[in-house]
Amino acid sequence: MNVLGDFKSRLQRREPLLGAFIKTPHPIIIEVMGASGLDFLILDMEHAPFDRGTLDAAMIAGRAVQCPLLVRVPTGSPEWLLAVLDSGAAGVIVPHVLSAAQAAELARAMHYGPGGRGFAGTTRAASYGRRPFAEHLRDTAQETCLICQIEDVEGAQEYQQIAAVDGVDALFIGRADLAVSSGYDSFFAEEIVGQVQQILGAEQAATGLYCAPGEDLQPLMAAGASFMVVGSDHTLMAQGADALVERFQAATDQAATNDISTQPAFNK
Repeated sequence: MNVLGDFKSRLQRREPLLGAFIKTPHPIIIEVMGASGLDFLILDMEHAPFDRGTLDAAMIAGRAVQCPLLVRVPTGSPEWLLAVLDSGAAGVIVPHVLSAAQAAELARAMHYGPGGRGFAGTTRAASYGRRPFAEHLRDTAQETCLICQIEDVEGAQEYQQIAAVDGVDALFIGRADLAVSSGYDSFFAEEIVGQVQQILGAEQAATGLYCAPGEDLQPLMAAGASFMVVGSDHTLMAQGADALVERFQAATDQAATNDISTQPAFNK
């Protein structure tokens, strides 16, 4: 089994998986983050300046360090799904999935078959023509994941039906958007916390969500979350730099204190 197939198998088995968002469209970021031991990375095409060229370069870097790359697409259009999967992604996260009917259309567009994904045998996903036609048709279904993002009132109301759709591998909760769409200004509002707990307990698909670095993951995992996205390259860099500055300031303050305390007293 290859890296992509192994990732999908682990996701479906609901093994604990840890990843982070990538907001910077540069392959070096993928190399550095992908070699860290994280289980996956998510290229955020919805909220970051990725295009087809930077997406392609990122995929090459991901393969170099054997790190599965998911892509949060701007929309769930068949054209975007095709482009991302042909590039060699481990799967897609589709924002604003509202219904089981929409999820079923996405699942159809993700895979080969009647009304589904267009076939090309010379893409990165098909090993540039080195993968036999029948083998690629057979194996690609076990190497691509569909993750539906639940972040609207309608999607939260139909999460069980969405999770039950054949081809949906996981639900990803967008707590901030869910709060906003529900009329709240915090995803720690009691009603939102309760909804999140319910969705994380979905029985027919793996579940996960985004968490800030430092947030306690244990209650979320106890509720059923196995697919944990913690921070992004931006937040992790910022926090690392902030911590470095804080330690440096403490060291310089201590050095100044020590210097004053060891100076001899001046006597007139």
